[in-house]
Amino acid sequence: MRVRTKKHHTENNDMARFIGPLDKIAEIRKFADSLGLVDIEESVCYRDVFPEYAGKEIQTALRAYRTREGLTQDQLAKLAGIPRRHISDMENGRRPIGKENAKKLAGVLNADYRMLM
Repeated sequence: MRVRTKKHHTENNDMARFIGPLDKIAEIRKFADSLGLVDIEESVCYRDVFPEYAGKEIQTALRAYRTREGLTQDQLAKLAGIPRRHISDMENGRRPIGKENAKKLAGVLNADYRMLM
């Protein structure tokens, strides 16, 4: 399970981060500007940081979910009912995952199957 970690404050400044529709976030930014708050952009797109993964997002996601759950390819294969060599081929981009396999894998990996398509 993913848990947000707390950071110790080094200054008397607090930060806020919002997740939601872009139009609502734009409204929040306008309101924050009217209060004199400063927008600092610390986010960096993963594609800029890890260009070697461009075009390999699905394979990387499958491997990451499997690693997160602490499973080997063999364990995942047995739990999902998919041959281990197919798991290896999917992680290495030699075999498409497909909708049915994505649903099987997502069930075992506690993930949304759409992230594997």
